[in-house]
Amino acid sequence: MGAEFLFIDDNARSHRANIVDECLQSEDIIRMDWRAYSPDLNPIQHVWDMLGQRIAARQPPPTGLLELWRAALLDECCNIPQDQIDNLILSMPRRCKACIASSWRHTPY
Repeated sequence: MGAEFLFIDDNARSHRANIVDECLQSEDIIRMDWRAYSPDLNPIQHVWDMLGQRIAARQPPPTGLLELWRAALLDECCNIPQDQIDNLILSMPRRCKACIASSWRHTPY
C-alpha cells in the first residue's frame, strides 16, 4: 500500500474488535482517527449509492448473483462518469466544513 497509506473505517463496533486491531497492527496499517457516525465524510459511501442506483435502473435487471457480479457490478462500476467522481472529490472541503459547523452532527450530505 505504501508508507503514506491510511486505513479509514466508520468506527463501527465490528471494526473495533480486537481481532481487527491485531490484524491491522500485524500488517503495519495505520488507522486514521475517524469520528463515529460521520458517514458524511466517507466519499466511498456516495460511490456505492451511485453504483446501487445504476444497478437498480438496469433493464432487464440482473436475475442472479453471477449475472449481478459479472454484468451489473463490473459494467456499472466502470461506467460511472468520471465527472461524478471528480465532483465528489471536489466537494470534500465543503463537506468537512459543514460537518465541523454542525459539531459533528447530521449534515445535509
